[in-house]
Amino acid sequence: MSFVGGVVGGIIVGILLIVVFVRSENQRSAKRSALATTIAAFARMTVEDSKKLLAPEYYPSWVVFSQRQKLNWLNAHLTKIWPYVDQAASELIKASVEPVLEQYRPMVLSSLSFSKLTLGTVAPQFTGVSIIEDGGEGITMELEMNWDGNPSIVLDIKTRLGVGLPVQVKNIAFTGVFRLIFKPLVPEFPCFGAVSFSLRQKKKMDFTLKVVGGDISAIPGVADALESTIRDAVEDSITWPVRKVIPILPGDYSDLELKPVGTLEVKLVQAQGLTNKDIIGKSDPFAELYIRPLRNRTKTSKVINNDLNPIWNEHFEFVVEDISTQHLTVKIYDDEGLQAAELLGCAQVQLSSLEPGKVKDVWLKLVKDLELQRDNKDRGKVHLELLYCPYGMDNGFTNPFTSNFTMTSLEKVLKSGNNETNDLSSRKKTVIVRGVLSVTVISAEDLPPTDIMGKADPYVVLTMKKTGMKNSTRVVNENLNPVWNQTFDFVVEDGLHDMLVVEVYDHDTFGKDYMGRCILTLTRVILEGEYKDCFPLDGAKSGKLNLNLKWMAQPIYRDS
Repeated sequence: MSFVGGVVGGIIVGILLIVVFVRSENQRSAKRSALATTIAAFARMTVEDSKKLLAPEYYPSWVVFSQRQKLNWLNAHLTKIWPYVDQAASELIKASVEPVLEQYRPMVLSSLSFSKLTLGTVAPQFTGVSIIEDGGEGITMELEMNWDGNPSIVLDIKTRLGVGLPVQVKNIAFTGVFRLIFKPLVPEFPCFGAVSFSLRQKKKMDFTLKVVGGDISAIPGVADALESTIRDAVEDSITWPVRKVIPILPGDYSDLELKPVGTLEVKLVQAQGLTNKDIIGKSDPFAELYIRPLRNRTKTSKVINNDLNPIWNEHFEFVVEDISTQHLTVKIYDDEGLQAAELLGCAQVQLSSLEPGKVKDVWLKLVKDLELQRDNKDRGKVHLELLYCPYGMDNGFTNPFTSNFTMTSLEKVLKSGNNETNDLSSRKKTVIVRGVLSVTVISAEDLPPTDIMGKADPYVVLTMKKTGMKNSTRVVNENLNPVWNQTFDFVVEDGLHDMLVVEVYDHDTFGKDYMGRCILTLTRVILEGEYKDCFPLDGAKSGKLNLNLKWMAQPIYRDS
């Protein structure tokens, strides 16, 4: 019980210590003294509250310590000290957010800064708290917060045409989860060395923009650009995994700061069964992918015109900063030319589900909204290959997409013996993995019947997508479970960016009937050297193909 009481008191004091320690030294002593006096009084109140919470009538609820606790008592105290928090936090926000606003300032503006920023008189309301286990090294706390505030925020903007406008940010409504990390734990009051805080989740963030004494819509494009800038600034300045580390006791806390932990290699292979949004023709799909929804970290695929089953086979690389909480988001849009693109569907995959150094082949169902728990409408699916490569991986694994992938002996000689190539490592490289792909078509199972006798005469066509090279098996008559055991070799010039299309047809005297196909990238066989697997047929009611793939590589490099 004493531990719980200490956590409660320490957390509240820790929240307030953030406000104290982030204040700059040149702030007026009167304000600092008033804030410090309030904190001291509040600390005494929290001790008393802790004692109350440890009394028998409170004891059962804290022993259970449910994942979400009501915090009415904290809200009451926060309301009392909100005027002081407003003074300190307003200056902190202005100092930390203004540089980020400038970083994401839209091209239509020549300058963007705060002219006024106060948080108003309405304090946020905490609606719940959860404690996350941290292996004994610290205490991680997540606070659910609602804020329908009345802040006074005015931005000074100046357009490229020289027009200056004061823009007011109004009607702010926010719901989210704040994360506080008290780490490391030390045997010295207040029992933790530093506090890290971050916006763990934005459930809702709404606001409106209004030109003081005018209408912002009178200047086309400014409102949308400014709103996008504000959202990017919030995302890049305080949204998890970004965190602010506030030292409480002297020490080195650089290990608590945000650092990349690895890279995620993503191959956007294809999509199937997309919704048709066009009256004439079919949708023109493209994809956006991101881990953090920032403009400079969002990747966009090419547009595939007039196709509800597009094949992209495009590769993207992302920086991973927290494998345990981050996820990859994929959004598929219909390109509308000069008009805004229309969302066809979206999907997410948790990075924690990936095994380091292993390619994961996934089909993700597309939904309308990632926040909705249920979406019964069929919006299609998207096919991805994912490879997580943590930094410092020392088990012999080599990421084939990096420029230090094994060079040929000729290239090693050229690099070491030619002065003009000594800067090769400092220049961007495109890895070209050349080799021979050997494919053995072993058999098929449970193929769908195509003739009136309930049989089929199947054969398989193998095609390398980039070069168009083709090979075909023999026809096996009247068999839905044919066995071929035929091997075909393909010379592949660019294995990381090529793919194998395997199609099954029914042979007829006067033609052929399409039965289904499977599309395979070469990433897995390049990494593993050889593997055998069973692949379901896309576009067929039933059927599987048993294949064996083997790779004999000769990597080369080209400058890009």
